[in-house]
Parts: sequence; structure tokens; C-alpha cells
Amino acid sequence: MIEDKVPDTTDLPFFAIVVYIHDSSLYKPLPSIIPITHHNTPNTINMALPSTFLPAASLFLTFCLCLYPQLALANPGSTGITRHYKFNIRMQNVTRLCQTKSIITVNGKFPGPRIIAREGDRLVIKVGRHGIRQLRSGWADGPAYITQCPIQTGQSYVYNFTIIGQTGTLWYHAHVSWIRSTLYGPIVILPRRNTSYPFVKPYKEVPIIFGEWWNSDTEAVINQALQTGAGPNNSDAYTINGLPGPLYNNCSSPMETFQLTVKPGKTYLLRLINAALNDELFFKIRNHTFTIVDADASYVKPFETDTIYITPGQTSNVLFKTKTLTSNAKFMMAARPYSTNAAGTFDNTTVVGVLEYMSDSMSSSSINASIKDLSLPTLPVINATSYVANWTNKFRSLGSSQFPVNVPQTVQNRYYFAVGLGTDPCLINQTCQGPINGTKFAASVNNISFTLPTIALLQARYFGKSNAVFTTDFPTTPLNPFNYTGSPPNNTMVSHGTKVVVLPYNTTVELVIQGTNIFGFENHPLHLHGFNFYVVGQGKGNFNSTTDPTSFNLVDPVERNTIGVPSGGWVAVRFRADNPGVWFMHCHIEIHLSWGLRMAWAVMDGKLPNQKLLPPPSDLPQC
Repeated sequence: MIEDKVPDTTDLPFFAIVVYIHDSSLYKPLPSIIPITHHNTPNTINMALPSTFLPAASLFLTFCLCLYPQLALANPGSTGITRHYKFNIRMQNVTRLCQTKSIITVNGKFPGPRIIAREGDRLVIKVGRHGIRQLRSGWADGPAYITQCPIQTGQSYVYNFTIIGQTGTLWYHAHVSWIRSTLYGPIVILPRRNTSYPFVKPYKEVPIIFGEWWNSDTEAVINQALQTGAGPNNSDAYTINGLPGPLYNNCSSPMETFQLTVKPGKTYLLRLINAALNDELFFKIRNHTFTIVDADASYVKPFETDTIYITPGQTSNVLFKTKTLTSNAKFMMAARPYSTNAAGTFDNTTVVGVLEYMSDSMSSSSINASIKDLSLPTLPVINATSYVANWTNKFRSLGSSQFPVNVPQTVQNRYYFAVGLGTDPCLINQTCQGPINGTKFAASVNNISFTLPTIALLQARYFGKSNAVFTTDFPTTPLNPFNYTGSPPNNTMVSHGTKVVVLPYNTTVELVIQGTNIFGFENHPLHLHGFNFYVVGQGKGNFNSTTDPTSFNLVDPVERNTIGVPSGGWVAVRFRADNPGVWFMHCHIEIHLSWGLRMAWAVMDGKLPNQKLLPPPSDLPQC
């Protein structure tokens, strides 16, 4: 049985993060690590990597935080404390579905340990990460070859940051290849000390992390897909907090089933994270409902639902009120994918867990004894596109005096990005299994499939080497327009390049992201580093620049860092480019990211000293 609890939130222990990589005797060399730091009061912890590890491989452990820029600098009035965590990144044998394999873990745990802090606290962390919203400290953002180079053997790198302006749930994960399939964990951000949630105080808080499990090595899976040009092999199971549940095969053990034990008549806060590599998910607990109160660590106007939809990269806090029962009743929880099946097969399975009621006078019973008698909750059909669209439209920012909405009311720069799949030609003497004979699957933004450089973009910009590393001619609109949601074009080949969009400091941006139908409709969860954005509109079909903006929500649009581009439709977001640096934007479906659905924004310095990118730290890794 697994009962998940968090510490009493009236006081928290003192924590910190230091990352160590060891176990050179394991079956393959562990990658080097990129640590992270947020900025505030200087604080350093030195770490040298063991010489036994190959400098060519690198592990980017990513923290999906997005801090408000105006609050990310040192805050003398902050009443928070500094917390330290010690992370050991090492291989660990883990058994699931009757098979044991060695996986990359944090402290030998799968999923990784949770980080707990309050708004206003400072974390000292030596791990690479992406997505943290931090002003003028893009050196700490973490994506490989976007903001920094890998840490090489014998090097160390220190990050520190203060959590200001966000309360909720975020997460950390590896950010190179498919290593994040096992290396991820929750970040729990509690309200600032002596403040409270804008909703009823929960009795307990429970992180629930959805993931995917492969019996095979995920690096072999993605390498095979890139070599053959086909879609990747499907995962063998979905997981809830690392456990697949009993429905997969005769090997599924009751010990591999997540069980949440609750007391009757209590309100719980479920901290939901979708850490799956390639699948959006529906989630439901039979005969129960949820109240949504948060999205990507930003408060929303509460609304009720019995079914959750969540894309890879997204997080959400939901209130969950238990029933008044006198017996130890059990209910099944389940998650399964949403897919429009654009690029071939997908893992069409269901992961389940058990909700068990238990009061002080009750005793927990065996999962195995009763799980066969439990009924599955009814989830939406696999391709429930209308449900997903309606779900997305329900989100509105809380919009209170304490949590105001700062959506740009006027726009200086407008962009129209068409995103989706395409093809690359096969190499000579290569047999490919792509969507068209002689091709491989590819993916692009405005038909540009992004090529990772060998020198980090931010370093190239700062040290005056931009012209040798990237170009600034990323197209603001598709170069070859077509009926994006109609018949696909005859030429599906993508072009390649390391191109960025340049934004003057403090520019207000409106970005319309258009889904395409080149190889079928598909939802693309787009994640933007360095910024939160406001989702001002979405719709079906092709975006109409004349009529669609008239229905934009400029009053209380939801604020997020990851949003799904609707299958067969478009989504519009706005943000203010007030964070100098180079910031990654990519699809959070890992195979699409691997195929090239990614790009970068270069935000220039402002005129004032506090509007300029800070100099790189002295220990910045070199390529």
C-alpha cells in the first residue's frame, strides 16, 4: 500500500540541492550533469564531477518553474529562507511488469524525491533545468545548447534562485534525449509564510505524477526511431507515481498499484503532473469529482469536473473532497490517453490505482483481495477532441486584487506559427520507414526543423559569436502558406536551420500557433521557457486574423507555461518580452521535440541596468 503525505505546512525543514553523479561501474557511463541556480543573495556549493564519466554525454535536469520577471530579482523584503537539497543522480535497478532494468534516478528513487518550498524561499540547486521563469539569469535555464553547454568532466556549476510570484505545483526532469522517462519529480510550492491559499485549506496534499514505462531502454527506442525514420515503439505501460497497476499482464503485481488512502469527509489537494513522454491523458476517480484551482502554478477561477485532461509538461492542483462513509470502501482511479493518431500507433492502454477510505476505526484491506471487483471509471473516448476543446475553454485566471491579470492589452509584434509533422529524405543506402516511401518523419515550426548547435545560443550571443552559430531570420509567418487544416500540400519536406526570433526588450507579443493536417490532426502541447503567457483564444480550423481576434479574452485569460495547440485548430497567446536572454520553445511530446518541433526567442537587453542580461558566472561550462 502507498499512502502519500506531505509535511505539515505550518513549518518546513531546511533543505538544499547538490547533484552528484556516481556509480561508474554500472552498465553504461552516466552522463555529466548541468546544475541550476536562480539568483538572489549569492550562495554557492562547489561540486566536481568524477573523472570516470564521459564528457560527451550530458544530463540536463530541468525545473519547470516560471517565475514572474518583475519579482525574480533579489527581494530584500522577502521573509523566506534558503533551502538545500542533496541529489545523487545514479543508476538503480527497478522492476516493473516482471522485468528488471537499470534506470537513471535521483537518490535511487523513481519518481524522484519531491522538492518542497514556500513562495519567497531561496533554493540552492546544482542541477540543470529548463522553464524556470527568472529575470536576467538565462544562464540558469538549462536546455542543452540553448542557454549553456554541458558540464564536462571535472567541472562544476552553481545555481541559486528565489521562488517569487508563483504558488502551486511544478516539476523537474532531465532535458536531454529521452532520459526524462525515469528522471523526474515534483516541486511543491506552498504559499508564502503567514499567507494562505485562496481556497479552503486542504487536510492533506498528494502529488500524483503520470508517466510512461518502457521495458526496453528508452535511448534505444528513440535511436531506432531516428535511424529508421518511423514512429517510436510504444511504451509498455502508463504509470501513476511510477506504478503501472494490475491491468497490463499476469505479471502485474498488487505491489505495483498506486493506492491512495483517505479519510471520510476530508478535503485533499491533488498535485497533478503529466510527466509522460508522448501522451496527453484523461484521469478520473470513479464516483468522485474535482475542483480545479490551479494551472501551471497560477491560480484559476475554480470549476468542477469529474474528468481531468492534462498534456505532457502541464501541472494542475485540484481539490478533492471525500465522501462521508462508514466502511472502508474502495474506488478505482484510471488514466488513459487522448490521441487523434496522427503519426501512427500509440499506447492505447489504461493505468489504474485504488482510492481506499479508512477512518481511525477501519483497517486497510489487501488490494489484491478486492481490486478485481472494482469498476473502472468511464473516461472520454480516445479521440474526444470536443471534450478537450471545452475543457481548455473553462480555464480563467483568478483575477483578484492579490492575483491580478496582466495580459498585454496592445500588441507590438505579431507572429503566426504553423506547427506539425513533415518529412526528411532518406540518406543514401538507407532504408526508411517514414510516412512516404523514401522519407523519415520530421517536425517543424513554420517548416523550419530546428538544428541544435554545438555552442549554446546564449553563450554565442553574449560573447559576440551569434553569426557563426545562429541566424535571426526565423520566419514570422509560414513561408509557403497552404490550407493548414485541409488537404496537405504535395511537398511535405521540411527545411533545417538554427534560426531564432529577435525581440526588443519589453515588446508585447501575440503568437498564434496553427495546427496542421500534413499527416493527420494532432494536439501539440507547446512549452515556452523564460515566460508565462496568457491564452487569449483558441478555435477550430484555420485562424482568421480579421474575425477571430474579436473574440479574444483580454479580461481573465488563463496564465500558463504549456498549452495544447488544438487538434485541427489554433491557439493564441500573449506575453511581454521583459526577460533578456535566449529562450527555448518546444513541443512537449518528446518524439516531436526529437524530430525538430522547437525554436528559440532572443530577447534583447533594455536600456536600464536592471533590464540587461547579467554576465555569465565564472564557472559557466564551455563547449
